[in-house]
Amino acid sequence: MQLRKMMVMLAAVSTMSFALTACGDDTTTLDSCTSDTDCASNFCNTSAGVCMETCESAADCPDTEKECAPLSGATNTAKVCQCKTNQLCNSDDSTSLVCGAVSKRCEEPGTNTGCTSNSDCGTGETCDTSTGQCVGGTTTCSGEGRATCAYGSACYSGTCQAPTAPTCENYDKFNNKAALGTTGPIIFKVGTGAVTTDTAFCGNSTTKRVKINISAYSSTPFPATAAELNGFFYVLVNGQPTSVSISSSSGNYTVTGTNRDRADIVANLCVLPSSNTASLGYYFTGGNFFCFQSTY
Repeated sequence: MQLRKMMVMLAAVSTMSFALTACGDDTTTLDSCTSDTDCASNFCNTSAGVCMETCESAADCPDTEKECAPLSGATNTAKVCQCKTNQLCNSDDSTSLVCGAVSKRCEEPGTNTGCTSNSDCGTGETCDTSTGQCVGGTTTCSGEGRATCAYGSACYSGTCQAPTAPTCENYDKFNNKAALGTTGPIIFKVGTGAVTTDTAFCGNSTTKRVKINISAYSSTPFPATAAELNGFFYVLVNGQPTSVSISSSSGNYTVTGTNRDRADIVANLCVLPSSNTASLGYYFTGGNFFCFQSTY
């Protein structure tokens, strides 16, 4: 008799568990949609057929989809979390995600929520409508910088590639990721330059002066002098952006190109004499975030 009661109770618990599971499945936010009512967030990107998360500010969005703004072309004017670059989509453990040109979400290549025409793609790119992905006009290149690569990429060892995705602590703790993008100046190379003891420049405490060589390109002309350079920041390990220290002496800011589209900048760090390495982060407003571990 006791055994029979126990079997009945177990059957009841099993049935209840199944019912709860089924109920939970019904309330899960659907990824696909045709109208706002299909989404728990009440926002459907009807062009891509996917639900999007609403937000009040970038702080409400994940780092990979940090832009909080109304979706361009949508009749629903609510702000939603949107991706901005492939680089930011892969800022965690991912390596192959892309920012959907239509979905404005981070997604696997080859989905049907990508581009639909060349106008959805960057300069020098075309839309492969069979995969929905923007592809570069050239994958091979010569020299360095933008060369013949699509905007946002650079020429590395003869191949057009995106600059290395940021993974440093400076980037992880940086809270203004909405300021990044692929339309502003693109930093494609950072390296350690000369290291000297310079009390005249650095003072009597942090006497070691480390020069950091930074190269970037832009779709708009760089200013003639470093004093006119705006929107360029050095991000500390705690994530706080600060101004970049550039000496006004000759050779520390060089602009080249027929449209003044390349800048080679020498930034300065003043560190303790015992310091031999530093985690650095640099970015231009609207451009990429570049992490660099300097050893000196």
